[in-house]
Amino acid sequence: MKEDALVVIDVQNDFCPGGSLAVAGGDEIVPLINEMIGRFEHVVLTQDWHPAGHSSFASQHPGKQPFETTKMPYGDQTLWPDHCMQGTGGAAFHEALEWTKAEIVIRKGFRKAIDSYSAFFENDRKTPTGLGGYLKERGIGSITLVGLATDFCVAYSALDAVKLGFETTVRLDACRAIDLGGSLEIMAGKMRDAGVKLV
Repeated sequence: MKEDALVVIDVQNDFCPGGSLAVAGGDEIVPLINEMIGRFEHVVLTQDWHPAGHSSFASQHPGKQPFETTKMPYGDQTLWPDHCMQGTGGAAFHEALEWTKAEIVIRKGFRKAIDSYSAFFENDRKTPTGLGGYLKERGIGSITLVGLATDFCVAYSALDAVKLGFETTVRLDACRAIDLGGSLEIMAGKMRDAGVKLV
């Protein structure tokens, strides 16, 4: 029988109200995620972990504002406010998140020249984080994704999980979206088309 894992995406202070890249209602999902952490035998966390001056920060692109797009060697990149910088309070997990049960924490976005939405690959879509190998080696074939934000890191993780052969579910009630220019509807459609179960 395939083992199941809960993958908790980026429930960090900078993505919660008061943070530098706050997702509306980002903190509202924490009690539900905690309840799910209690039920799953296997729990994985991801943590956005940027060095100062990361290339995805609008502050590194003169004349550009947060949420504008620029061209990078690996394709189009949305520019963000400075967020989740290594070792800062903003990069820490939300204080109410009961995360200590996690078997592994996957840090992403630590390469200065490339952003990383997915728990499985950097935004070049080629450089792996190692999570896929870890899960397969542990005999885990089915994952449930929760966290922030639905239309970016959760969706990219879900699409990559399906490509890697994992049975993939996204619990929408345990996620919140940025919804940048209709991105939630677009990414929900992509997930459905790829075979992600949205519940």
